[in-house]
Amino acid sequence: MAYPQLKLDNQLCFRLYTAARLVTANYTPFFKEHGITYPQYLVLMLLWEQDNRIISDITERLMLETNTVTPLLQRMEKQGLIVRQKSQADSRQRIISLTNEAKKMEEQIKEVPNCLAREIVDKGMSVEELQALVPLLDKFIQVASESGHKGSTD
Repeated sequence: MAYPQLKLDNQLCFRLYTAARLVTANYTPFFKEHGITYPQYLVLMLLWEQDNRIISDITERLMLETNTVTPLLQRMEKQGLIVRQKSQADSRQRIISLTNEAKKMEEQIKEVPNCLAREIVDKGMSVEELQALVPLLDKFIQVASESGHKGSTD
């Protein structure tokens, strides 16, 4: 190989991509029984934290573009999980609110993060190692988001 920096095993980005895919894949069975996807779960978590959010708040918090979030919200509305309404303060903005069905789902899904953590610990990663990842990933995300290359995920 002419350029060792191009070897797959030398790529941090590949490790992060693989880790994200594996987390999503492990969550999928839990979400299937509730008829939601991982991105929908992320939106629900934001709304469980604070209901009645404007779309720009959701896109900013999830670090996604509006053209990604809007179809996601449209599907969630069709599923009866959220309601989109015009803001009374600014008619250009839409307020996203949970339906009663989505509010009840919070109780049903509350153990999902703990299930994944238990599985990871059961398979050989210590609780301390798992906890140590959080601040490292937070710092990585902060630094990477400041790099100015927030383009497409393609």
